[in-house]
Formats: sequence, C-alpha cells, structure tokens
Amino acid sequence: MSERPFEQSDRDGPRDECGVFGLYAPGRDVSRLTYFALYALQHRGQESAGIATSEGGHITTLRELGLVSQVFDEQKLRALTGNMAIGHVRYSTTGGGAWENAQPVWRDDGRELALAHNGNLTNAVELHNELSEAGIELRGTSDSEIIAALLSKRAGEGNDWIEDAVADVMPRLEGAFSTVVMTKHAVVAFRDPHGVRPLSLGKMRATDGEPECFVVASESCAFDIIGAQLIREVQPGEMVSLTEGGLEMKQIVSGKRTAHCVFEHIYFSRPDSRLEGEVLQKVRGRMGELLWREAPVEADLVISVPDSGNPAANGFARASGLPQDDGLIKNRYVARTFIQPGQELRKHGLRMKFNPLPEIVAGKRVVVVDDSIVRGNTTRQIVGMLKEAGAKQVHLRISAPPIRHPCHYGVDMSTREEMIAHERTVEEIAAELGADSLAYLSLDGVYEAVGKPRERHCDACFTGEYPLGDHEDANGKFALEEIAVIPASS
Repeated sequence: MSERPFEQSDRDGPRDECGVFGLYAPGRDVSRLTYFALYALQHRGQESAGIATSEGGHITTLRELGLVSQVFDEQKLRALTGNMAIGHVRYSTTGGGAWENAQPVWRDDGRELALAHNGNLTNAVELHNELSEAGIELRGTSDSEIIAALLSKRAGEGNDWIEDAVADVMPRLEGAFSTVVMTKHAVVAFRDPHGVRPLSLGKMRATDGEPECFVVASESCAFDIIGAQLIREVQPGEMVSLTEGGLEMKQIVSGKRTAHCVFEHIYFSRPDSRLEGEVLQKVRGRMGELLWREAPVEADLVISVPDSGNPAANGFARASGLPQDDGLIKNRYVARTFIQPGQELRKHGLRMKFNPLPEIVAGKRVVVVDDSIVRGNTTRQIVGMLKEAGAKQVHLRISAPPIRHPCHYGVDMSTREEMIAHERTVEEIAAELGADSLAYLSLDGVYEAVGKPRERHCDACFTGEYPLGDHEDANGKFALEEIAVIPASS
C-alpha cells in the first residue's frame, strides 16, 4: 500500500487539482514546449510533474515528485524526443502523493499509451474492482490509472484504435475527467459530458520549417507562453484528435446537464486565463465590485490576501473609492518545501508565507479581501498578525459564498466537519476568526460577475447540490489505497 503524503497543516484554502497539456507538432521541440506549458499550469498542482513523448513507435515517460523546475532539466528534456507529447502537474484528489500516482500514467495492457487526467471519478472503486476481477494489475491508486487501463485493454485495429476506445470507455466513466491520452500515432483529448473541469483547444501557426499544429491544455494561459492561440474550449462530451492528418473533433456523449465548476472562475484558474469567453481577471474584479455593493463598510484601507485575493480587492477598492495598498507581503518561494521548520520557526509559521507591514496598516480600519475560506486557520492568523501590526479594525470580505460541503469532482477540500462555515453563522465565523466584521459574496453575486446562468455550473461546495447525482456516500481520497494491493516491484 502506498504511503500517504505529508499534509501541510497550514494549508487553508482549497487544494488545486491538476493540469494537463498535449500537442502533436512534427518538427518542433515538443518536450520543451510541454515543459513551458506545464510551467504556466504549475498553480494547478505542485506534488508531481511529468512529460511523455512518442517517437518511432515508442513512448517515453518521465515523471517525478516535485515542481516542474525540480523535475526537469536540459539533459532530461533532450532525452524526450518525438513528434508529440503530453504533460501533467498533479495535486492528489484520488490516491496519495506517492510516485506511483504521478502522471502521465503509462500502460500497455494490449495497446501502449500514456495518459494525463484532471478530475475525479465518482465510480472509481467500482471500476477498480472490475479491472481486478479481470486480472488487470494496477501499479498505483489513482483513478487516472483506471482510465488508462480501461483504454489500453480495449482491442482495436489500425492507428485510430484509441478513438474507438475512448468512444467505448467514456460513457462508462462517472464524475469529472478532462483527459489527454497519447499513443504511438496520436494525441486524443476528451472532456466529461458535464464539462466539470476546463479543457481548451489551441493552435500554433506555421513558421519557417515548422507546420501548423494543434494543442490542448487545462487553461489558455498554457497557450500564451508557447505562442499558441486559443481556438475554443473542448465541449462537454467531446473528443478531439491530433494526428498526422490534422485536427478531428467528434461528439461522443451529448444531452447531459453542463456543470462547469464555478470555483474555476473564483480561484483555481489563473487570472490571465480565458474561461467561457471571459478573462478571469475581469470576472474576479467584478466580484470585488459586487462585494462592495452587497457589504459596504466604513474603513480606511483595502488590502488583499496575495495573490489570489488581488483581483477582487482591486474591484472592491475601485467600487468603494477607498485607498488600496499592499498590507501583506507574500513570500512566493514557500509554496512547496522539503525542509520542515523547526519548533522555534514553527511558532512563526505563517510569517514564512505572509508578513504584515505595520507602516501601512497601523491605526487603520482595514478591509482584507480574499477569495475563500475553508478551515480558517490561515485567515485567523492573518487577522491576528494585522492587529499585532497595529490595525485598528480588521474587516474580512470574501469574494465567494461560505464553503460548507466537500467536492467530489477533483478538488481536495477539507471534510465537512473541518470547514469553519460548517453549522456556523457568519457572525459566529467572524468571532471565531477574530474579525471585526465578515461578509461573503452571495451566490447571485457570483453568477452576476461570471455572466452565465447557474444552471450551467456546479456550485456544490457552497450549496450541497451535486449536479452529477447524490454523493453523500462518495469514496474518500484514499478509497483505492484501502482496497488496492500494490505490486512489490513498483
């Protein structure tokens, strides 16, 4: 059984999920392009990173624990050659953070492939049992490997066998799955019929000696860094094939209720990414403006919890007319460290990440804008630090509703009992955090900012209304580790 990873006790917000990328680009340096695309997607997962390439009928995969810049160097990238590649950055949502669960997953159960997946299968245990009964061995405990095994074991003829396999397997998968899979001849991307997790299609223009090629990624920010242009989002239930013949698109499953994760608009996706036709920096700025409209407060200064709170704080200050400044300075190099602080430093643990500026906040009634609160540990300490720095009052304004329910579609949030909003009123939460006042943006306000109807989205973490079905008895993050027998050779 895989060993569970160290859980950072000071991590308060929703955990990012995963990021995927793929391209078919003869004549181009596919591993380097994939490296930089993953670098742009690093915010979606910091536990592991990997790249797989295909050349001459052989797939080469390199995956390790760590950040993209820690996993790859020039020598490793030079060894990953070919006409196509896929890549992945991971935060674990099914299965722990052990190496066996790093991606891309490589399988050869009759057909060789590599696969990268963002999302969460709600029927993973059922499918795992089916594969076990068929004698198919799984090396890890992620639902992504289950998808890879189901595709790899499907018989088929010709170079386009993977398209038939996807069409056969896709209707059997339940939950969220934005996926890229690579064979010896193609890169194929597909998105679950509800479209829970994002997936975009882009194009790199032809240049001297390099033909036009197509790319897919979790977010459009991955296109910007490599000089590609966004074409559109992959549709829910759609399969996109990138091959020697160019680009082909096919609708595999249709007629399902769309359930785009609204938290992608609030927090997960990078602010420079484009989602549902909007740049998210603008959407989040509108959330801040609406937050002022819904919850004005007498104050002297607006500050954000950097970096995720910045756009909403900008909007809040713009709408209120209040001055804005940097009251908290963020150390951007502590997102992932393999060296844990000793007892003396642990007393000042949050200061490794945020440091208040007394010269900015002292004697002021401060409005602190952030995107969300889950457990409240970090927020509580930020309020305390600001008051220690001399803030006269600290008013919290959150550009999302209270998070009261777990996510079963690819986001690792705390259990319901650990959430600070569980069975508490807003006034009780404010008292728990030590804030002078607290207000959340309403759900109506969120959708006004997004500019799209609620019926097209999933907001179960706020409402407990799960659009893909009742998941009260859903399996937890380590459900597969509790039933799996990992081969000794792995």
